[in-house]
Amino acid sequence: MKKTIIILLGIILTISFSMISSAEEGNERKGKYTYRKVYQSCKDRGEVESATPTLSPDAKTQAQWDRYFEEKKYLEADCKEEWNKLSEEDILNIHAYLKGHAADSPTPAKCK
Repeated sequence: MKKTIIILLGIILTISFSMISSAEEGNERKGKYTYRKVYQSCKDRGEVESATPTLSPDAKTQAQWDRYFEEKKYLEADCKEEWNKLSEEDILNIHAYLKGHAADSPTPAKCK
């Protein structure tokens, strides 16, 4: 009986910690959508000619994306107005998307 309780408690703790860590990392799917929405809004406003983001996820390595977001370089790029309107959660989601599909990731991706 004690073994069963200890095993169940271990499973519950493992699930809890994995949920907490994934919440801090952001949601890649939402990040992809938000990243595209930023550039579409920017195009509609007339700042850029194409709704395709200027930086593809595979333009940088995962470590480079981490530095890019730590140093908030996205605020110096195109579409500053749109980037400034994003919530911290939106930024985390975009970071997760770009890092998850970086040049050195298992699934590099280009924006289309």
